[in-house]
Amino acid sequence: MKDINNKIGYLNDNFKIFHIRDKKDIKFEYHHHDFSKIVILIDGDLTYYIEGKAYILKPWDILFINKNEIHKPVVNPDKYYERIVIWLNPDFMAKYAQGNNDLLKCFEIAIKNNYNLLRLNMKSIEIIKNIIKDIQSCDNSNEFGSEILKESLFVQLMVLMNRLFLNSDKNRDLEDIQYDKTIEGVLNYINSNLENDLSIDTIASKFFISKYYLMRKFKSQIGSSIHNYIIQKRLILAKSLISEGLTMSNVCSKCGFNDYSSFVRAFKKVYGVSPSNYNPTIHNFENPISDT
Repeated sequence: MKDINNKIGYLNDNFKIFHIRDKKDIKFEYHHHDFSKIVILIDGDLTYYIEGKAYILKPWDILFINKNEIHKPVVNPDKYYERIVIWLNPDFMAKYAQGNNDLLKCFEIAIKNNYNLLRLNMKSIEIIKNIIKDIQSCDNSNEFGSEILKESLFVQLMVLMNRLFLNSDKNRDLEDIQYDKTIEGVLNYINSNLENDLSIDTIASKFFISKYYLMRKFKSQIGSSIHNYIIQKRLILAKSLISEGLTMSNVCSKCGFNDYSSFVRAFKKVYGVSPSNYNPTIHNFENPISDT
C-alpha cells in the first residue's frame, strides 16, 4: 500500500489504495477532493461528516465520498485509527462508465439518496478483505502480469461494492446517522441554485426561519459559515467549468459571482492561482474550508 502523504504522481496511477494506522490528536478540517474516494474503517472511534450528515462508523463500514463533497473525519485521539482509503483516477474510472457497467454508480446513488454508507455483513467483509489482500500482493510483486492482475482485481472489488450498495437498505442503520433536516434542505437548495441569488436573507425566507437562527444552526452543523460554504461550492463548480473549457466570463456568471473581480479574488485566495491560470492536472487535489 502507498503512503497517503505522497500525492506526487497521483494522476499517473489508475487508483491508489492506502492502508493507514495511527494514533494522533489531529483536528481535520472540512475539505473536498477533485476525485471520488472510498473510506473503509478498520478500527477506531470515528464519526465522519459528509455534507451535513454525521456517520458514526463501525469496523468495515464503507463510505463513498464523491468528488467535491465537503467532508471531514472526527477521530478519538485515545484510540488507534486504522482505515483503508481508495483514490480513484477519474480518467481511469471513465473507462468503466457505460450503461449497466458503470463502476461509479455507487457514487451516483450516494448523491441521489444523500446517503454515503455501506454496512457489510460478515460474509461480505471476508470477501472484501481477501480482494484487498490480493491487490496488495500484486502491488508488492514483480511477477509477470502483476499490473494487469491488480487492475482486474480492483475492477472486481468495485463491481462487488456497487452490487452491495445497490442492494443495501439505507433505512437499516439510521441510528448511526445524525443530521438536521432543515440544514439538509438548505444544503440541497444551495447546491441546486449556485447560479442564483443565495443571500442569507433569501435562503432564510425560503425556509421561513430567522437569518440569525440559520447562521448559527448552519455553523454548528457544518463547521463553516453559510457564506463561506456557498463561496467554496461556487469555486468547486468554477474549477469543473474551467476544466470543460468555458470562458472565464461564462464561468463567473454560471457560478453566481456578482462581478469578475470578486470571482478572481475568491478563486486566487483559495487555490493560489487566478482562474485563467488554473490547471486541474497540476494544482492541489484538495482544499480545506476555512473561515479565515
